[in-house]
Amino acid sequence: MKKILYLLIILFFTSFNSFVQAQKYDWKTMKPDQRKVIIQNMSPRERKTVLQEFRENMMVSSLAVPQNTQSDFKTLYSEYQEKQNSIKSKFKSGGDYENMSDEEAKKQLNESFEVGQQLLDNRKIYAEKFLKVIKPQQVLQMYHTEGKIRNKIIEKKQDEPQDPSSQRRRP
Repeated sequence: MKKILYLLIILFFTSFNSFVQAQKYDWKTMKPDQRKVIIQNMSPRERKTVLQEFRENMMVSSLAVPQNTQSDFKTLYSEYQEKQNSIKSKFKSGGDYENMSDEEAKKQLNESFEVGQQLLDNRKIYAEKFLKVIKPQQVLQMYHTEGKIRNKIIEKKQDEPQDPSSQRRRP
């Protein structure tokens, strides 16, 4: 989880430098190694806060949210992210699919569908809320941007050398 969070922060800071609004640090002028050291020395709570603020600021900037609605948007976006994460945390992947019984696999498959439906339902609920703050085109762009970010994280994770201790051993 720490690796993913770190990758997400680094990805955001390197890919969207112009969106960063420095609060405590001037992230824009900092070298990647400097950012890495600072992030590594943060508590998990501080990392979460920095990531949350960055995501909110990046979305505000990329969507060109008007100044008078930025605060409402950030609050709503934070609430939306929390709810999505809460739903995702309900699903615990078994991982060792080859050794699952058919019954276990079917159960996990159905659970994944239920969680997926809850995520979709939540997106619909929040789309209506976002429409009170931003235009429909901006809501579409927000969801599209989230998808692009997710894909970049997955790509980075796949490119990252695997830790031998975390790899599953096959018989």
